[in-house]
Amino acid sequence: MTLQVNGERLWSSLMEMARIGGTEKGGCNRQALTDKDKQGRALFIRWCEEIGCTLRVDEMGNLFLRKAGRDNSLPPVLTGSHLDTQPTGGKFDGVYGVLAGLEVLRTLHDANIETLHPLEVAVWTNEEGARFSPAMVGSGVWSGEFSLDYGWSRKDKSGVSIKEELERHGYLGGTPCAPFNIKAALELHIEQGPILEAIEKPIGVVQGVQGMRWYDLVITGQPVHAGPTPMEQRRDPMKAIAKIVSELYHLAEETGPLARATFGDINASPGSRNTVPEQVTLTVDLRHPDQQVLDNMDAAFRRTAQDICNQCKVEHSIVDEWNSPAVAFNASCIDAVRFAAEQAGLPYEEMFSGAGHDSVYVSKVAPTSMIFIPCENGISHNEAENATPEDITAGCQVLLGAMVQLANAE
Repeated sequence: MTLQVNGERLWSSLMEMARIGGTEKGGCNRQALTDKDKQGRALFIRWCEEIGCTLRVDEMGNLFLRKAGRDNSLPPVLTGSHLDTQPTGGKFDGVYGVLAGLEVLRTLHDANIETLHPLEVAVWTNEEGARFSPAMVGSGVWSGEFSLDYGWSRKDKSGVSIKEELERHGYLGGTPCAPFNIKAALELHIEQGPILEAIEKPIGVVQGVQGMRWYDLVITGQPVHAGPTPMEQRRDPMKAIAKIVSELYHLAEETGPLARATFGDINASPGSRNTVPEQVTLTVDLRHPDQQVLDNMDAAFRRTAQDICNQCKVEHSIVDEWNSPAVAFNASCIDAVRFAAEQAGLPYEEMFSGAGHDSVYVSKVAPTSMIFIPCENGISHNEAENATPEDITAGCQVLLGAMVQLANAE
């Protein structure tokens, strides 16, 4: 008989975790290293320790919960994701991958099954990038993409640093934030897009992650009175912003269906309704799974900003906030996921991830792949984010099969 995960238990754990930071609209606000995040971490650790797992906390507050194997000198098979959310986030983004990893360990514990390699579930710090920028900074420091000092020094809008919050919550761990030997790493996640739901397939076998670039575009003009100053005599940074945004939307549409251009945050200073702003700061997010195409989009953005700012007689600067190149996942890990889906009798689709994940950085130092399940209407980073208990269970069943297969291989 094939070992089966307990879907009801997994769903119950997801709903219990969702109450920590739960919002009136049914979502979650459990941003990185807040008091709510600490509560969520504590609950997860307690659940893991109840089945005999041991805990390590590294210098970035990343958590690693370990279930021993028959030979603990061998490298572990790793899974996990993140527990932090967007300010108006959902109940499944990130937390599903963490608690599905826990359900795999619980299922093996209940059946008294010990794999050859040990198994670990990771909780990565500040994946979302909502409170501290950039995103995925915990796994980024761990993988060597960022220095420890860089990670510690990231500050929120109130000027509070990651290191200060790690110290306050007791999560400034003693384990070095650095890669260790890993047999394989798998991350289970909601798709955060509409493809699987549209084609009615419960599993996505993820081939890689699209490249993405984040920028802060800062445009400086001249503050003047809104009434007496004619339009043609203004040095208006907002006018330049409007033109640049329009051009970048056009660029994304022309580049093709896989291109993305997003502008999620804007700030005008001094912020008076009857004054032309002196300075406007806009966040820009460009994405594409083909690195060469993304490089072309980057160059086009820089040319466009320069040309339009010259026309509007304003000054500009582009701050490169984050650059995550396109990633191709490990073939053996992809094969393990595909085989597990076939063994479970679940239809699957080969696909790329449109969102960034901790697996991007993990893949730099360990064989890695991901598993997707559908989410309702493709909605994520939203309190309406939803997934069905059936799909939640199916994804976890594939994770179990793939992890056991990899952990029992020599």
